[in-house]
Amino acid sequence: MAIEIKVPPVGESITEVTLVKWIKKDGDWVERDEVIAELESEKATFEINAEQAGILKTIAAEGDTLKIGDIACSIDTSATAPVAKTAPDTTSSPEIKKESNAPPAAPAAKPAEEVKATPVAAAIIADKKIDVKSVTPSGSNGKIVKQDVLEALNNPGRKPGIQLFGRNERPEKMSNLRKTISRRLVEAKNTTAMLTTFNEVDMSAIMEIRAKNKDKFKEVHGVNLGFMSFFTKACCFALQEWPALNAMIDGENIIYHDFCDISIAVSAPKGLVVPVIRNAESLSMADIEKKVVELATKAKDNKLTIEEMSGGTFTLTNGGVFGSLMSTPIINIPQSAILGMHKIQDRPIAVGGQIVIKPMMYLAVSYDHRIIDGRESVSFLVRVKELLENPSLLLFGRDPVKSLLEL
Repeated sequence: MAIEIKVPPVGESITEVTLVKWIKKDGDWVERDEVIAELESEKATFEINAEQAGILKTIAAEGDTLKIGDIACSIDTSATAPVAKTAPDTTSSPEIKKESNAPPAAPAAKPAEEVKATPVAAAIIADKKIDVKSVTPSGSNGKIVKQDVLEALNNPGRKPGIQLFGRNERPEKMSNLRKTISRRLVEAKNTTAMLTTFNEVDMSAIMEIRAKNKDKFKEVHGVNLGFMSFFTKACCFALQEWPALNAMIDGENIIYHDFCDISIAVSAPKGLVVPVIRNAESLSMADIEKKVVELATKAKDNKLTIEEMSGGTFTLTNGGVFGSLMSTPIINIPQSAILGMHKIQDRPIAVGGQIVIKPMMYLAVSYDHRIIDGRESVSFLVRVKELLENPSLLLFGRDPVKSLLEL
């Protein structure tokens, strides 16, 4: 009896997927619940499992676009499971035993006289211990001359005169995820009145806190103390003060959110994905760091679900991990704003009339000018800067002394 394995529904808006790879091949024996194929939708990658044990019969091919409900393969459940093969007993065969005891024949070394080289070239080769295979001879009858040896010394790892890169072109089908990224980026540029405002933040205080507490933090919470928790906390406080940056347009309405679902841009093997930290405003620093690690790990393993990437009210993206000093991030529609973090770099800064070296980071907020005014975007970024440069404010969102005195 053969059972059909169909493409399962993966989300309300998903109508088709691409069969990326067969984990098990046609004719293979598969166990129940064993992963047999990898599929990709426009939002995520997921797997198909065998519903019963049996022999796999593939129907769709790798690279095929399948609709939800299409048959991907079938499994012959009436087939008999293959008998596991045992390793042959080599001890019963004297001939095999004799062969196994014999040392492998070493390749004969190439006699020195077979290397054709001029006396000067041969002397340099012997002195510098150069592998003659790395030298391209240019003399008559394939003889190595002095210049050939010098070329090999000046260009280690490649043979002179050989083109390093070919001029071949190869077409590669765009994945569903890459298609979605392309479409959404163009849509964001064409449908929003996007502007970017910049500022810079002195990271001295945060770096000092991390240096003093990172070991104890990891010991207590089991996770590293990174920068993302500080930025997430700062943004949550600032978004509550400037709610337009946490809002989005829905037709002729503006939807404001009393919560902060922070999207974190993560570079995954198949493209940029943006999983969401739900209710980040209510999480502790440790909870945020744990969630960041969880989502980033899932992204790298292509294990993110549709639910984990859906929604989000505001986005954080960190180009600094790749060395970016400054950029203008693109809004993650339908959201209305995104904060770009960048590389921390020591720069001279004027403090109290004196020039001092500080670890500085440029920040950029891109925002939809249709619902966010310049005053709001600039004030939001200034507030984020204030909170990051004075991390004690992150406890209450304001000065602890003023909170104590109710000022």
